[in-house]
Amino acid sequence: MEKKIIEFANLLRKSGIRVSVAESIDSFLAIDELSFDDREIFRDALRTTMVKRSEDIAGFDQLFDLYWSSFYDGLRNAFDQAQGQMGGEFDLEKLMEAIKQGMQNMQGGQMDLSELAKALLTQDLSQLEQLIREAAQGAGTERIENMLQIGFFTRRTMEQLDAEGAGKQLRDLAQQLREGGMPDAQVDALLDLIEKFLEALRQSVRNFTERELQQRNYDYMEKFRRESLLEKSFYNLTEDEIKRMREVVARLAQRIKNVLTVRKRRLKRGKLDLHTMLRRNAGHGGVPFELIFKQRKKDRPKLVILCDVSSSVANVSRFMLQFMYSLQECFTKIRSFVFVSELGEVTPIFKEKDINGAIEKALDGGDVINVYTRSNFGNAFHYFWQNYLSAIDQKTTVLILGDARNNYNDPRAYCLRDIYNKAKDVVWLNPESPSAWGFGDSVMDKYMPHVDVAEECRNLKQLSKVVDRLVL
Repeated sequence: MEKKIIEFANLLRKSGIRVSVAESIDSFLAIDELSFDDREIFRDALRTTMVKRSEDIAGFDQLFDLYWSSFYDGLRNAFDQAQGQMGGEFDLEKLMEAIKQGMQNMQGGQMDLSELAKALLTQDLSQLEQLIREAAQGAGTERIENMLQIGFFTRRTMEQLDAEGAGKQLRDLAQQLREGGMPDAQVDALLDLIEKFLEALRQSVRNFTERELQQRNYDYMEKFRRESLLEKSFYNLTEDEIKRMREVVARLAQRIKNVLTVRKRRLKRGKLDLHTMLRRNAGHGGVPFELIFKQRKKDRPKLVILCDVSSSVANVSRFMLQFMYSLQECFTKIRSFVFVSELGEVTPIFKEKDINGAIEKALDGGDVINVYTRSNFGNAFHYFWQNYLSAIDQKTTVLILGDARNNYNDPRAYCLRDIYNKAKDVVWLNPESPSAWGFGDSVMDKYMPHVDVAEECRNLKQLSKVVDRLVL
């Protein structure tokens, strides 16, 4: 069992889940106290000792099922299904008894059958499982890398098994039994059963190859899915995909926090003052025993976020609210607002509730603002200009998330102009392509002169690039 756990730990590492030697030893100690008969307790013991991050739990559970779920069960189901296709009147025990009797009457009961043919005829599933595993190893199935190779390695494994040879032997046996006096109906049933068993064998080999691909390339498949999700437009995200993105958003916010933390440490320590240090250490022959740093005035960054939550950008809004929520821990002072036509502050909600509750509260029509009205950026900016302009100073970065579709209302660009004049930076992230800015009811062209950075941001990959530009 320890060998199997070590192999499973190696599989987890290969798939991107970090498992140390100490954690593998902990798993040995845990299972010494448990019964292997209870699968759930066994899985929980391995998960508790091996998994450190909550985001790795789903991957661990999938790999656990792939590795520890018995291939034998799938093999048995395939052969049970083959028997079920023979019809309700088919009696397997009677047929097997007739075959046994016929073989005893034929050449003294002796016939040269391969191990595979014997296992198929007698339905020795344990022997079949062992033969398939040995053949797969001989075919090099452990080298499988992508889905396009499933068919290739399935054929290679079937060739290693010599399935065609086994099938021919069994058909020849049926013909000899016919010649030995077995009724035609029983021989025909046997031939039909042989073909169904061979198909069950082929399907079992393919299932084994697919399991091997999932085990060996779980990390590759997950990376492929993550990269596909990174490039998928916010407009087309499903509810499930938005939930799955929370982990990625959290990592993105953590990256921002890490950069700001490093800057804060450098700011606290100050920059090395070379000239003063050389003068102070002149008495030591120029050897810098005493390090001198230039002390800088601490600059506490502030962030104000304005997020469009209109129905035209519903998925974008839900995702951007996740991003807003995650940014709370990155800045010492942050104020968050949502708007459609009205504008309302959601800073207290984000501080008091968890991410799910905060987002639902922000999008719940009537609690903060009326989200079911038509977009009016000009009205929202004017309300902010009237009531919250004092929150903006030269240390404030203003982040606006929206498509600038104003339904042909007055854009009131002067409000954004005054915000721009007071703020350190104004950054606008627009989910629409720049080719659409200023066309139709878009007033993005009216706002462009009053922003420092305006970027298309319709997927997570683009958002990551914008964040890198802003904080790195």
